[in-house]
Order: sequence, then C-alpha cells, then structure tokens
Amino acid sequence: MQEELNTLADFMDADNEDLFEKTRLFRGFMDRLRKDEYHHWRRTICSPSEGRVEMIDPFTGQKRNMIMMASNNYLGLTTHPKVVQAGLDAVKEYGAGAGSVPLLGGTLEIHRQLERRLAKFKSCEDAVVFTSGYGSNVGCISALLRPKDVAINDRLNHASLLDGCRLSGSKLVAFKHNDMESLEHILQRCARYYRGKLVIVDGVFSMDGDIAPLPEIIRLARQYGARVMIDEAHASGVIGANGRGTPEHYGIEGQVDLVAGTLSKGLGGVGGFVATSAEVAEYIRFYGRSYMFSTAMAPQVCGSLIAAIDVIENEPELREKLWRNIRYMHEQMKKLGFDLGNAQTAIVPIIIGDNEKIFNMARDIHRAGIFLNSVFYPAVPKRLSRLRLSLMASHTQEDLDETLNVLADVGKKYGII
Repeated sequence: MQEELNTLADFMDADNEDLFEKTRLFRGFMDRLRKDEYHHWRRTICSPSEGRVEMIDPFTGQKRNMIMMASNNYLGLTTHPKVVQAGLDAVKEYGAGAGSVPLLGGTLEIHRQLERRLAKFKSCEDAVVFTSGYGSNVGCISALLRPKDVAINDRLNHASLLDGCRLSGSKLVAFKHNDMESLEHILQRCARYYRGKLVIVDGVFSMDGDIAPLPEIIRLARQYGARVMIDEAHASGVIGANGRGTPEHYGIEGQVDLVAGTLSKGLGGVGGFVATSAEVAEYIRFYGRSYMFSTAMAPQVCGSLIAAIDVIENEPELREKLWRNIRYMHEQMKKLGFDLGNAQTAIVPIIIGDNEKIFNMARDIHRAGIFLNSVFYPAVPKRLSRLRLSLMASHTQEDLDETLNVLADVGKKYGII
C-alpha cells in the first residue's frame, strides 16, 4: 500500500475535471487491499446474525463458520421465535408492504400499535416511526432546527445526527466528548448569538461504547434554555434495569425532550423512531422530510418490533446473559493488556492507532475464524484507529474464550500486548 492512500479520506476528492476520476483511484486502492487480504468490508453472510455465522470467505470463495463479533443484534432477537412468528403473522394480515407514505395512505393499524408501544417503552407521550435510524435522526433534526438556531453536538455523535444538523441549515458546533465544562462554555457562548438551542448526544457511543452523562447534560441544558435530544441506537434493550435505555439507566425517564434511535440493533429489526411529546411528534410528521416522503415501514417489520419490545420487557434473562458476556470480556481483555478506552457496554474497541498493524491484525483474526470490524480514519481520529467487537447474548462461553485466545495470539504477534 502507498502511505498516502492509506485511508478513505484520500479519495473524497480528486484534482481532475472528470467527476469519476476519484472512483478509478479508489478502485485501485480496494484492489490492492483485496490482494493483500486486507479488504474486510461487505463479507457475505449466509445465515442469521447469531453468535456464529456461515459466511463466504472473500479470499477463498468457500463457505466457512465464524464467530460473529461484528453484529449489533445484542439480544439475539432477529431469530427469537416470538419475533419471527409475529412478523409472519403481520405479512399474512397486511401483506408485504404499506403501499404509501404515512401521511397519505400508508398508515396501517400496526404502525399505530408500534408507535404506542415505543412511546410507552420510552416514557413519552407519542412516537414517530421512520423506515431507518438514519432517517429518524435526519428527519427529526431538520424538521425542528432553522438557520437562526444552533445544534450543539458531542464531538463523537453519530454521522446521521450531524447530517440532520447540516440539512437543517442551523449552526453546527461541537463540545469535547462527554466534557461538561466544554458543553457549558458553548452553551454560554451560544446563548448570546442564537435563538433555539438543541443539545444532541448519543446515549451509548457507537465507536467507544461509553455512556453519556445525561443528568448533567439535562441540568446544563435547562440552565441555558436549551432542549435535549438523545440517540438511543446502542442503548435500547441493552442498558437500564428493564432495557429501556439511557434515561432509565440514570433514573430520569420522561425528562428528555427528544428520545430517538434505530430499531435495528437491540430490537433486532430495522427502522427508526423519535419519542417525544404529542405536539412535537405531530409537528415532526408534517415537517420531517424523511418521514413525509418515504413509504411507511413494512408490516412484517412492525409486527416483529412489537414482539421484540414484548420480549425485552418479559424475558430479562437475555439482557442478563448479555451483561455476563460484557463483564467477562471487559475483564479478560483488560487482563491481557488491551486498551479498551472507556468502554462500558456491548461495544468493545481495541484502540491501536497504527493502520498497518490493524490491517495485519484484522487479516490474521479473519483467517483464525473471528468476524470483527476494523475502524480507521476518518470514522475515528488517526491516533484512535481500532478493532471493534460487538457482544451478544447469543455468544457462548466457548465463543468468548476462542475469541480471547485469537486476540491474545495476534496482539502479542504485533506487539500490542
């Protein structure tokens, strides 16, 4: 590999009149990665997303069994019998699709049921359901913020939150990650120059697996007249005594203005939501473009998601199993000497900061039968490039120990531990 072509950021643009020149250069980079067995994106899986999967090895073309450490199916609900059956029942009752956008002819009774269940699950008056988590964040933020307003984001917020802010035309500023002094400084400064203020944070951060200090964020926001939005993508089903997410984790349910998130991780389906007051929800339905101009969620997905909420509420043993796996892996990986940053949840980063080592480690880990992700700049800062594991309730003790053994061998080989 050429050093100057070491990250995706190198292909954002090309000094050429041909619009497609950057794609030609990028293709060459990808071909080199494939040749060296460094290309680990879009690996094809031939089975459900469980603790172990069947996949087609991109370097041999053969099917093989691997331990899945790259799925956000935290509770294993994608294959839970009740969740699967509810989806099948919904297809039989409503058909394969909704047929229209929600505001016109696409709102089915099962959509209403899902909205009510999500609102109750998140201790809010109402909820709006979108066809993707990305769409829910973009639609909600761009509906509420205007050019005279300011969006105050944690520096490590998910890309969909930032894209919603940019689409809104509002001023976008960022505070240091989970740093309340930085947040207060920005709130003080913004109070003088902007009209509406929205503080936006992830509940559980997708790259670091740590949790936002939500009570202090709410206190500061109230002090300076700002509203608060939290993205619960990696928190729903995972944290909180009953799996209801970050507000429950801190005992402050009902105190967050906008509770958003995807339905594709802990809930095992696909789609997104925003839970809030009844009046704000109604406004988002008419001004959120990703809601207005997207055909409503497929009935099968709605049925499965309603059942998934039932399972989260009535089968706590799944979450308990997940947390046994989390505690075990955190403890054992720290004992080995890996740098996990401030990981607190099912997302476990191994921070390395050396792209060459990560490419080589990821190749060896893949060859050893462990399916995990590598994350590079610009998704994270160069000095914080990493391998990333996602833990699930469906991982067995054997899965965890085998993964630890492979990580230990590879970590020692490349001088990480």
